[in-house]
Amino acid sequence: MPEYYEEERKRVINLAEKIPKFNFTKKFLGIFLILILILYLASGIFIVRPDEQGVVKRFGKFNRISSPGLNYHLPYPFETVLTPAVTQVKRVEIGFRTSSFGPPARYQEIPDEALMLTGDENIVSAEAIVQYKIKDPEKYLFNIILPELTVKDAAEAALRQVIGARKIDEALTIGKYEIQEETKDLLQRLLDDYNSGILIVAVQLQDVNPPEQVQDAFKDVASAKEDKSKYINQAEGYKNDVIPKARGEAAKIIKEAEGYKIERIRKAEGDIEKFNKILTEYKNGEYVTQVRLYLETMEEILPEIQKFILDLEENSLLLPFLPLTDLNILTTPNQEVKK
Repeated sequence: MPEYYEEERKRVINLAEKIPKFNFTKKFLGIFLILILILYLASGIFIVRPDEQGVVKRFGKFNRISSPGLNYHLPYPFETVLTPAVTQVKRVEIGFRTSSFGPPARYQEIPDEALMLTGDENIVSAEAIVQYKIKDPEKYLFNIILPELTVKDAAEAALRQVIGARKIDEALTIGKYEIQEETKDLLQRLLDDYNSGILIVAVQLQDVNPPEQVQDAFKDVASAKEDKSKYINQAEGYKNDVIPKARGEAAKIIKEAEGYKIERIRKAEGDIEKFNKILTEYKNGEYVTQVRLYLETMEEILPEIQKFILDLEENSLLLPFLPLTDLNILTTPNQEVKK
């Protein structure tokens, strides 16, 4: 029996030696390595969405900007890519915080940020929202570390500077739009000086009020200003009512005076014309006129005295007057004649 088993073993060994030998381990390892290499090279494929830009870094340093679409970079660790959203408008809040957790959103004031000093040494509580987006991805990613914090700190500094140059009345009422625009311009200049690659879209003042401790006093001041405006408007209305009437009355008086002037001038011209005519007639009969005037004058100054008119010829010694009407002649003898 042992001999039989020995022979069988030898026969099996001979058959095994006659079967062709294949190196399955080496081939499998080669295929595996090829697949690994393909996957490694394929890891450099990346997609940039339409609202993004691809920033490719080579060994940690900026190399190039990739446009939206399908792109490729050398696999890690040679190159890496960042895809910031350049069209997304982000926002930071100054003086308050809002939280979207839970229904409804929670609102929290931050007094340390909101309280600001005005140019006339008053204090106001100013809350604002700053909206911004990426203007230059390279500067945005490599020149600043915390973009949101940088924007918030710069916006707070710009807002304090602008409000500090204005009076409190402007900050509370008519100057809000100008404050927003000036803050936006100043903030943009600050961020450009930092080479931050950030574009400020808008600065919006949410609320500008006096501090809570003095709100009642400011309300009284505002009420007094409203009364002042009301009285001014009433005075303006009275002025607009009285002045046109006075102007109309003045125009009426002027017209009447001009009419009276024309009337007097024409009457004077008529008197002059009449006097000229009289003067002409006087010159034509000067003696007759003098006698007439003399007689009329004597009639006026001696109204109760009997007057006689004598026409004496030159060099006449006779008295051509016989007052027969004043003599009473008696026909009886011995009667005196009386004058």
